[in-house]
Amino acid sequence: MPSRLNLPPITRALFLVLLCLSALNVSLRFRKWTSSSSTRYSLITPSNYIHAPELAIPYLVLIPTKSIIFPWTTLSAALVENNGVSLAISGLVIWFGGKYLERAWGSTEFAKFLLFTTMIPNIFAFMVYALWHAITSTPEHPTPIQGLVAVEAGFLVALKQLVPEHTVSLFRGFIRCRVKHFPTIFVAANMLSGPLLGTATALWLSLIGFLVSWVYLRFFRISEISTSFATGGEGTTMKGDASDTFAFVAFFPDAVHPVLAPICDGIYSTLVQLRLCTPFSDEAIEAGNESVASRSESLPGLMNGGGGGAAGGRRAEAERRRALALKALDQRLNAAAANRSANTLTASVNPSMSGDTPEASGAAGAEGSASVKEGQV
Repeated sequence: MPSRLNLPPITRALFLVLLCLSALNVSLRFRKWTSSSSTRYSLITPSNYIHAPELAIPYLVLIPTKSIIFPWTTLSAALVENNGVSLAISGLVIWFGGKYLERAWGSTEFAKFLLFTTMIPNIFAFMVYALWHAITSTPEHPTPIQGLVAVEAGFLVALKQLVPEHTVSLFRGFIRCRVKHFPTIFVAANMLSGPLLGTATALWLSLIGFLVSWVYLRFFRISEISTSFATGGEGTTMKGDASDTFAFVAFFPDAVHPVLAPICDGIYSTLVQLRLCTPFSDEAIEAGNESVASRSESLPGLMNGGGGGAAGGRRAEAERRRALALKALDQRLNAAAANRSANTLTASVNPSMSGDTPEASGAAGAEGSASVKEGQV
């Protein structure tokens, strides 16, 4: 590929494999459809040719009850598109999203992220459909699982982590939306399209891709940070992203936070008690918040690599991110101050209830009574 295309190696390979496997899939489907020995496919019309499950290729896409002998399909199925529209969307997602994330993280971390957001959603969807076919009557041609939907959801979650306040303008500014709203909109759209348009596989892939990518980035991905809270200075590593702006509730509108926050906190506490999740320390949360405030200044523009307009946009985005991080830090400081006040009052009352000698007990009781009277005043 010419160097002027300027794609990082993993993104370039991903883009080429998407084109090659999609072209091979269309060719094999067409050959299967027009085969003279396969008269049972003669009733398939050109209008539903690209969607007919009986024409699916079991060694390219993931087909419940059939592709279990082709384990590589847990990867290859994500890079197979049936029609030009979905191929164009997936190509653009890889071109812009993949290029941005690989440059921000590096090729190794980007490859790990791709494995998580590709294999786990495909395996989960495969198990869901296999279980459904086992409970109900197995159809002659099970629904094939394919497409880049899970990876697209993962890319949006990663962009929400890196540049949540970046504003994307479409149709000359007629539609403007911040990146932080994209994951929820994308998953909601696919969940609605499932029952309405019959794209149930997209529903499962988008939902699991969203959850898997968030869990990996929130709790497991190792990243380098450089903040005043880091004890090791430059190059200090941090596991996960403990910032308040990347909490699960932050993916939803502010209006529903009072309702969702207790639910999310309860689930998180349960996972911690079951030792399925390691709680974040206060230092990790503060370091994550400060990293959020400074991250935008070191990242390139989302749709381009630089320029005066892009620099101005990055400055505005950095200011918004800094304001959000400072707001979260202020809330934590206020909560810590309230806790310290409560602990001080408790400490002033408790000594009145203990003592080693009668004299000490009497003196402590007098001091405790005075403290209580002052508190009441």
